[in-house]
Amino acid sequence: MNQPVSHPHKHDHHAHSCCGAAAAPAKVQLSEKASSHAQLSRFRIDAMDCPTEQTLIQDKLGKLAGIEQLEFNLINRILGVRHTLAGTAEIERAIDSLGMKAEPLAAEEDGAARAAQPHKARWWPLALAGVAAIGAEVAHFSGRAPEWLVAVLALAAILGCGLGTYKKGWIALKNRNLNINALMSIAVTGAVLIGQWPEAAMVMVLFTLAELIEAHSLDRARNAIGGLMQLAPDMATVQQADGQWREVGVREVAIGARVRVRPGERIGLDGEVVSGQSSVDQAAITGESLPVEKATGDKVFAGTINQAGALEYRVSAAAGQSTLARIIKAVEEAQGARAPTQRFVDQFSRIYTPAVFALALVVAIIPPLFMAGAWFDWVYRALVLLVVACPCALVISTPVTIVSGLAAAARKGILIKGGVYLEGGRKLDFLALDKTGTITHGKPVQTDAKVLDPLFEQRAQALAASLANRSDHPVSGAIAQFAKASGLPLSEVSDFAALAGRGVRGDIDGETYHLGNHRLVEELGLCSPALEAQLDTLERQGKTVVLLLDRSGPLALFAVADTLKDSSRQAIAELHALGIKTVMLTGDNPHTAQAIAAQVGIDRAEGNLLPADKLRSIEQLYAQGHRVGMVGDGINDAPALARAEIGFAMAAAGTDTAIETADVALMDDDLRKIPAFVRLSRQSAAILVQNIVLALGIKAVFLAITFAGMATLWMAVFADMGVSLLVVFNGLRLLRK
Repeated sequence: MNQPVSHPHKHDHHAHSCCGAAAAPAKVQLSEKASSHAQLSRFRIDAMDCPTEQTLIQDKLGKLAGIEQLEFNLINRILGVRHTLAGTAEIERAIDSLGMKAEPLAAEEDGAARAAQPHKARWWPLALAGVAAIGAEVAHFSGRAPEWLVAVLALAAILGCGLGTYKKGWIALKNRNLNINALMSIAVTGAVLIGQWPEAAMVMVLFTLAELIEAHSLDRARNAIGGLMQLAPDMATVQQADGQWREVGVREVAIGARVRVRPGERIGLDGEVVSGQSSVDQAAITGESLPVEKATGDKVFAGTINQAGALEYRVSAAAGQSTLARIIKAVEEAQGARAPTQRFVDQFSRIYTPAVFALALVVAIIPPLFMAGAWFDWVYRALVLLVVACPCALVISTPVTIVSGLAAAARKGILIKGGVYLEGGRKLDFLALDKTGTITHGKPVQTDAKVLDPLFEQRAQALAASLANRSDHPVSGAIAQFAKASGLPLSEVSDFAALAGRGVRGDIDGETYHLGNHRLVEELGLCSPALEAQLDTLERQGKTVVLLLDRSGPLALFAVADTLKDSSRQAIAELHALGIKTVMLTGDNPHTAQAIAAQVGIDRAEGNLLPADKLRSIEQLYAQGHRVGMVGDGINDAPALARAEIGFAMAAAGTDTAIETADVALMDDDLRKIPAFVRLSRQSAAILVQNIVLALGIKAVFLAITFAGMATLWMAVFADMGVSLLVVFNGLRLLRK
């Protein structure tokens, strides 16, 4: 395989996003038919951090036979290529021809940790160029130095720091893309051609300096996400086949291996505790401020810190599939879902940049030809106009703000699946909430048991527990747990079936039994006024009642009560303070729903709801003109979560389904994270508006000054790059704790 040639200026590619091109989607399908023989190759491309580079690569690789799909990760500068080629040499050569170097990543290599490293910019060429530019200025203003000396010093400055800009500008122009590098190259060349040597040199030096500062600033936003990967240690203490313990790289540890972690160490992999007891700081995963007690059977997560005692755990997920890795992957992929403001800015820039270029040509040509203007003056104004009007600050303002917001949320244990949801959170005015596991702990306990048929006095609890033991519903769990704690034997259940929103059915010793709620009793036609009265009494106490039935009728009833989370009342109060109304949607009976809603302070409650009924309730809120969010467990509430403007999944830590399906996943079960999300959304929106107003407002002022003939190229660079840095720093405010 031929190795691509290294480029001497590869480090001149800085982390700028000042590109006029609209970003293509994160995944680009190039072939209609997917081949079963296609393989995925991944490359680290240091120069690929901007939609312009993405467009260049897409156009270039799109011409190669055998390329089926491209996957762009601009945040970490990683390109995935799904292809049917024999090797990757052809792909590397194609990218090499664009002035970029593609470094192949091994299949098992994540690349995120390396990708998160900031650019190691070379400052000394810029320093020498700065000295030369200042020398050109001094020589020019002294009036004694020959013109050739001024020109030589200026050229030394331009070539010393501007070759990278010229190279990227030329590539952009060849691909009909007017980005900041193209405009700056034209402006500096124009200044040289009209004899403005010192100014051309100083403009290039100032532009390169501003780019380096901008690159450093953008790395902060990039590292806020990529740096999460550094939370997991590289090594873990693993038990070997002979019983000895040895330090092993976490990527070599197999699922099922037994790992030991000492007090004060970071946990290297996801797993389940098999020995020991300790408290673990899970802030990196769930955002919880207090450590969580861990004992045998509890889950632990990679990147968390073991505090008190030694623990041994069995690995449940490979290093690349840990909860931490999935969080980082989800946030990175969220960059592909561009926020509404970002899409608007991209579309605006796509029209705005060529329009400005055309205006600059008009300014340079029309006044001298038809208005007796001086060529020197109007060409100079056109060059200033090109630099001032570049949409650099406007384009960069949105991605920096969105990335900062997503990273800030991830630090708090709030996983937002895209900028569109970060922006949409501020618009919510109604929040629908599931009850079990959301407002309550989701771990109810059996409080009452009453046998209705004397023949089943001894067997009712055991029969109910046998059916309940096959169900994963929390109410069933409480009944099964009560029987197990009492030492009751459980029977074998055959022909078991779960009845969505109603209960379960199964055969025990040849007899069919049902265990379900009030709705199920009515569907089976086995309700009576006396039973209604008993149910009503318990339900008014906020308890959930289920009944054991056979073909003849109800045999026993069991009441189960859930306990409220301490955080629920505070969360609802905070939502109300933000102007958001609340409704509880639950499959429990209306009495229980009303009792819980009253305790928490929820505006209204609806009970006896099937999944389809919850969806209908969301639709009704939309019909009334509300912007609705839905909070649930990510599985049973799937239709309502999907229909809501933003779906929030509770208790997402370690749950693949919640992380994959929710719009916003809360990495612990704290409802207070939702008002925190809304506040972050409103703050992000405010910063986005501030940045757009700053970018357009300051440019409008300088455009007026340019047309008045009072602006210089120096001022143009400060206007453009100064505003760019301003919006970057403003966006980074979201990362402050």
